[in-house]
Amino acid sequence: MKIRKSIVVAIVIVAAAAVVVVAGNALSDSGGKKADMRRGGRGDTVVSVKTQELKVETLHGYVSTNGEVESQNSVSVFPDIAGKIVETSVMLGSSVRKGEIIAYVDPSAPGSYYKKSPVYAPISGSVISTPIKNGTTVSTGTAVCVIGDINNLQVSANVPERYVSVLAVGLKADVSVEAYPGVVFPATVTRVSPVVDASSRTKQVILQFDEKDPRVNAGMFAKVVLFTEDYDGFVTMPSDSLVQNGDSYFAYVLTGKGTVSKREVSLGKTVDGIVQITSGVEAGERVVVQGQTALADGSKVQDISEKTPKKVSSGGGDKKDASRSGGTKK
Repeated sequence: MKIRKSIVVAIVIVAAAAVVVVAGNALSDSGGKKADMRRGGRGDTVVSVKTQELKVETLHGYVSTNGEVESQNSVSVFPDIAGKIVETSVMLGSSVRKGEIIAYVDPSAPGSYYKKSPVYAPISGSVISTPIKNGTTVSTGTAVCVIGDINNLQVSANVPERYVSVLAVGLKADVSVEAYPGVVFPATVTRVSPVVDASSRTKQVILQFDEKDPRVNAGMFAKVVLFTEDYDGFVTMPSDSLVQNGDSYFAYVLTGKGTVSKREVSLGKTVDGIVQITSGVEAGERVVVQGQTALADGSKVQDISEKTPKKVSSGGGDKKDASRSGGTKK
């Protein structure tokens, strides 16, 4: 009986060992397949991606800052004598001519009487500021009002010190004002200050509007985009489509075999998330712009960007979007 029990126990042990070996092989094979699939398609996995054809495009470098619309020619008007303002003949927005009397100053003091002294307009234009009212005591250094030519406006803007190397007369700019959102008023830099303001660490630039527009008024707050330099000669792609490994950058290029090739690339200038590729890829090739994080060199892919149906125009005519004139500025 003891011999028979020993034989049974031995058989059970051998059977259990066999089950463990078979299960271990199965798990190892399954884990290998899963790991292979995670490596980006070296098994049967096909990764869905979106691609973009590489083209040589121009990037437009720019500097954004704020400014103020002002008269090109404005003059502060000062009295010839100290005293009290007793009469004014102008108000904000009034048109005046050179030599016209705009106010009177009474230099009289208690116990004495003097003839009122007139204040003359030194130039023709419009009153754009009236800081002084009747009854105000003024000196010869107190401005009674400011006269300017509101038909010829400019923008005064201050550019941070770190951008002064790209500032130059003749730079083109887009000016916008809050009163007309989405409307751009083209302008040109006509003057650049020769010095940097020590307190604000900025350099002043003056821009003149390319065309007069009655919608723009003196005193308006302006947003200014200065176009500093054009970068061309290379293909471009979204910078977030690249894969970084240390100090190196890589792009996945679509091949004709339904796979991708991992290429190391060199970068140029970047403007608004679009980067120049100076080497590693060529114009006409398609690079992965979505789904690249799941890829490896040689991964099988399905380009779902090619499945986007083309829009079919209706109405019997080719209609162009007039709002897209001039190209896209980056």
